[in-house]
Amino acid sequence: MVNLAKKVALVTGSTSGIGLGIAQRLAEKGCDVMLNGFGTPEQIQAARDSIVAFGVRAGFCGADLSKPSEIDTLIAETEKQLGPVDILINNAGIQHVSPVEDFAPERWDAVIAINLTSAFHTTRLVLKGMKERNWGRIVNIASAHGLVASVNKAAYVAAKHGIVGLTKVVGLETAKTGVTCNAVCPGWVLTPLVQAQVDARAVREGVSVEEAKIGLLSEKQPSQEFVTPEQLGGLVMFLCSDDANQVRGVAWNMDGGWVAQ
Repeated sequence: MVNLAKKVALVTGSTSGIGLGIAQRLAEKGCDVMLNGFGTPEQIQAARDSIVAFGVRAGFCGADLSKPSEIDTLIAETEKQLGPVDILINNAGIQHVSPVEDFAPERWDAVIAINLTSAFHTTRLVLKGMKERNWGRIVNIASAHGLVASVNKAAYVAAKHGIVGLTKVVGLETAKTGVTCNAVCPGWVLTPLVQAQVDARAVREGVSVEEAKIGLLSEKQPSQEFVTPEQLGGLVMFLCSDDANQVRGVAWNMDGGWVAQ
């Protein structure tokens, strides 16, 4: 059983999609949750409501994770609103698609900053306290692209490979403590953003939404089924549990067979 009651969890990029799904699972297990991300006031309030529905506290900080000073603020606000961070889920990410020779340098910098550098900053800021309390869980949401590559995704693939490397280092540096650090590497996940891609593909190719879904998944994911945020949340719950005390520095893919090919 996973007993996380009264633990404080910070989930970056958690106002929708994968991050919100993980935040809700943590709340279900009794964690107080600090949300972070962008959205309208109504969307942010709805996300907070979905957390407090489990009888826990929900904080929010809209820090821009491309800016280290705002990451400092995020950690400070979490401690102020909820207490020291016990569980850190580095989930925030953005994407840009382009061949390397046409890849805009500012887009490269933005992807690396949010997808990789922000995880370094959040980790370094919470790690000392976790070690002092001799308990902590850091879970980095990487990607199948942290293990294999695809064309036109240079910055994303580089950042996600970097996250896997950072995970291994932190896993080794905390190996003799009650702190663990691991990465989860999802394949295609049915988030609102991906659903929009499926819908657009259906219109573009003149096929049904189901046919468009299979077409998209067939390119990479042998199961031809999306991973769900709820499934990822379940894996995160395991990594946060005592059963996972000796799971350290792992990059665990949940990808419908993508990397097995």
